[in-house]
Order: sequence, then C-alpha cells, then structure tokens
Amino acid sequence: QVQLVESGGGLVQPGGSLRLSCAASGSIFSINYMKWYRQAPGKQRELVATINSSASTNYADSVKGRFTISRDNAKNTVYLQMNSLKPEDTAVYYCNVVPVGRVFGYWGQGTQVTVSS
Repeated sequence: QVQLVESGGGLVQPGGSLRLSCAASGSIFSINYMKWYRQAPGKQRELVATINSSASTNYADSVKGRFTISRDNAKNTVYLQMNSLKPEDTAVYYCNVVPVGRVFGYWGQGTQVTVSS
C-alpha cells in the first residue's frame, strides 16, 4: 500500500509563486521517476515536469523557466516550485511516483492551484 499526500495549492495572483509538495509513504522502497501533471477544467491531463533518480529533469514547454521540480530521496518527497504564475496555470495538480521496477506509478489526490486577480 502506497500513499501520496500533496500540499501547497491555493489561490495566488498572476506573477506570484507557490510551492507544491508530494510525500510518498507505505510500501515504497526505491523511486525511479517522480512527476507532476495538471488538469484544467475541460482539458486533458498534461505532464508538467519529471525528475528521475539521477535528478535529471524535463519540463513542458509552457512552464520552462518558471517551474522547478526537485526531490528529497530521504523523505520520498517531490516538490514543484512555481514562479511567475499565469492564469493559464490554473488547474488541479497531481503528483505521480513510479517505483523502480514498475511501469505505472501511483497518483496523489490532487491539489487545486488557482491563479487569478
């Protein structure tokens, strides 16, 4: 049994910043990929950022230069620092954690991010 607990969402004005966290617990011993997705109303879920076990990162073009993904392996936690937020960043953000040896990962419950003045 694996649990993912997300935190850090909320309401922020355009140009502001938020930091999301996702902590994994339970029967998870070694994590390969840690990812953040988002889903806006009426749109498909999209991959925002990925970090692998070597700390290599990848970002969607829409967030490059504004968002930073990082991880703390000792805490089984992944973070998403979001700066210069725009209204189009408004979405429910989900973390996804892929353990070593698995193809599909576990999902967090989602956290709402709203960017509005």
